[in-house]
Amino acid sequence: MGPLTYDDVQQFPDDGLRYELVDGELLVSPSPGIAHQRCVTRLVGLLLAAVPAELEVIVGPYDWYVRPTTYFEPDLLVVRRDARLGERRTLDPPVLAVEVLSPSTRLRDLGLKRRAYEDAGLPWHWVVDPDDPALAVHELVDGRFVERAAARGDESYRGDRPFPVEVVPAGLTA
Repeated sequence: MGPLTYDDVQQFPDDGLRYELVDGELLVSPSPGIAHQRCVTRLVGLLLAAVPAELEVIVGPYDWYVRPTTYFEPDLLVVRRDARLGERRTLDPPVLAVEVLSPSTRLRDLGLKRRAYEDAGLPWHWVVDPDDPALAVHELVDGRFVERAAARGDESYRGDRPFPVEVVPAGLTA
């Protein structure tokens, strides 16, 4: 049997787990905890207020289909309104994908998924740590992420790309 594909995974039972594929390798994650979900909810509010009309915020789980053997379920996606959005997946790269770290996914999010996002051409990637609280902002430059900003605790991140926004990491966990 060859590597798993998106169509293979769609045949799995709905068991409450989150499934992703990277080059045919299955990544399985449990449902996120309350600290993670609080952080995601607060981020949704900030992003909804910040994104311009041509962009849309989508909360995971929602699939970003890269190719038959690779798809992701970021915690949050910001996509162009004219993107090819299906009922369960987008075929176009998001403008921004946000990962909120959890104890069960921390190493994968910071390593394997980060490299896979680079390889898939994701222009902007945020990593939020609700435990510390911190935000790291990465931009894809020449095929690799470059950290453009970092904020911790009560520090404020003010960015203008890919859209103007202000984030205070401590405010995402309070």
